[in-house]
Amino acid sequence: MKSFYNNKTVIWAIACASIIGFQFCGENESPANDQPVVPDSDSTATLIKRDTSFLPGIPQGLVVNEALQEASGIAVSRSNPQLIWAHNDSGDLPRIFLLGSGGDDFGEFRLVNAKNRDWEDIAIGPGPEEGKNYLYIGDIGDNISQYEEKIIYRVEEPDVSSTDKKFDGEIKSVEAIKLKFPDGIRDAETLMIDPANKDLYIISKRESKVGVYRLKYPYATDLVNVLEKVGEMALTGVVGGDISSDGNEVLIKTYQTIYYWKKTGDEDIGTLLLSQPVSLPYFREPQGEAIAWKLDGSGYYTLSEEPRGIDASIYYYMRL
Repeated sequence: MKSFYNNKTVIWAIACASIIGFQFCGENESPANDQPVVPDSDSTATLIKRDTSFLPGIPQGLVVNEALQEASGIAVSRSNPQLIWAHNDSGDLPRIFLLGSGGDDFGEFRLVNAKNRDWEDIAIGPGPEEGKNYLYIGDIGDNISQYEEKIIYRVEEPDVSSTDKKFDGEIKSVEAIKLKFPDGIRDAETLMIDPANKDLYIISKRESKVGVYRLKYPYATDLVNVLEKVGEMALTGVVGGDISSDGNEVLIKTYQTIYYWKKTGDEDIGTLLLSQPVSLPYFREPQGEAIAWKLDGSGYYTLSEEPRGIDASIYYYMRL
């Protein structure tokens, strides 16, 4: 059984909280259990201004479900803001997990007629039917650049407003949104949806300057959509991101750094992402790829995979 209180991250969090006025914790620290950080060539972090409006991350609890060992994406539920959707990386069943914000196991749902080739991120937002929320699961990873077509699975978010039970169900209505990049085969791990207009954004991962791509709504489900390249960001190794529920703030993360943008006017998300970000507090997890805003915008969550058997904890970063 996983023991949250034996995890060194608790000691780190207490020490970190006591020196919050002195520095951002985690900038030069080792991750939990003293394991090395996954290499990241993100050298731009030292040139980015730090934002001081968020507290350092505090571990909320270890992930209880032993089946979720390669958490690659998370999204906060709209029908129950205390719950978090998550999924494994490549090779798992086509399923999404439901977690409490403290890591408790609330079950899973399996997607019928879907396949987890390389699921890398999940987003939540509006969709074809007004008044309903949809989950968008990005089968967009491609480590060795071999798949021209990628898929985003769109499903209506199940009703998980009641937590009196552990869920175990199927989602039978699954739409496959096929797409390809306009400039060659890309590996990507970041999928976001703009709640203002339902446009989808994908950020590539491996280039020295990653690409920002947009799929404008409405998108086809009966043919292959071609992404529009909006521009490039002076970042590399981008592994996750999320747009706030009001559409005004964006988080993008690498293995080492979380970047933050906030709208100052009516600019669209693509234009916003090409402007200069600031960095936010981040405790460098062993292989942290997942990030999501809390529904009310009062903070953000991160979650790591579990390389080398390291138990993963959900971290929460509260806005001051």
